[in-house]
Amino acid sequence: MRHRKKGRELSRTRSHKLATLRNMATSLFLHERIRTTEAKAKELRPFAERLITLSRRGDLASRRRARRDVADREALAKLFDDIGPRYGSRDGGYTRILKLGARRGDGAELAVIELVESES
Repeated sequence: MRHRKKGRELSRTRSHKLATLRNMATSLFLHERIRTTEAKAKELRPFAERLITLSRRGDLASRRRARRDVADREALAKLFDDIGPRYGSRDGGYTRILKLGARRGDGAELAVIELVESES
């Protein structure tokens, strides 16, 4: 039974899945768009949006909480100095997932996850 087992397993242990999400979030903040499998993109979305919401607050406690998941100093600085203020008036929905179709080698469904443009 899968009681209280939320999310996709991604064929990884819990620690490996967390490391994967942290690395993908870091890449997303640096490049603002990454190409990955659809399942990984769907798992990354709430993880990354939670970090962006922290960066909107911008205080020291939020920066320290985000530092747990974003190890790269450049990505953390971009998150708090550029990305957070960009979405200051937006109430969520900072990312978009675009489906690309099946990968040629193994048939995995691919997707692009990107940060949406701000409205202001």
